[in-house]
Amino acid sequence: MLLKWIAEVADEPLVLEPADRAVEWETNTWSLGATEEDRGALTAAEVVGAFERTAAAIRGRIRDLGFPAVATFYVWHDEQAGQLRCSTGSVSADALPFSGRYAASGDLGPIVEGFLADSEPGCLAWPDPDDLESPPFRVWVSSVGASN
Repeated sequence: MLLKWIAEVADEPLVLEPADRAVEWETNTWSLGATEEDRGALTAAEVVGAFERTAAAIRGRIRDLGFPAVATFYVWHDEQAGQLRCSTGSVSADALPFSGRYAASGDLGPIVEGFLADSEPGCLAWPDPDDLESPPFRVWVSSVGASN
């Protein structure tokens, strides 16, 4: 089911509105969960391939629209929600609309592996009080705009 949902993202409404990032976020952001069966049956390579195909399809749609600026498709593991999330925005990889620190990456494998291995989606361990500085979370980025 997860692979089907990832593929469907490519056909969902897409808004590229640099002057209104909130509308982009609301329209272009998707939350994808997985059943326990999916988590056990799917490989990271299958999920990565599905996201790569979706990014390519979105890239084609943006090209067909004639959108002249930078755009990025990106994926991250929302550990609090136990979901993979993805979005498209008219921003570069270093300007994604996150309030926390993130590390842009060209390697989606570790993000998907963490998601698939999450045996208790949505359950987080309390951080060590001595470790007040949490590391940035990883975000896979794929350029889908005119500058790619």
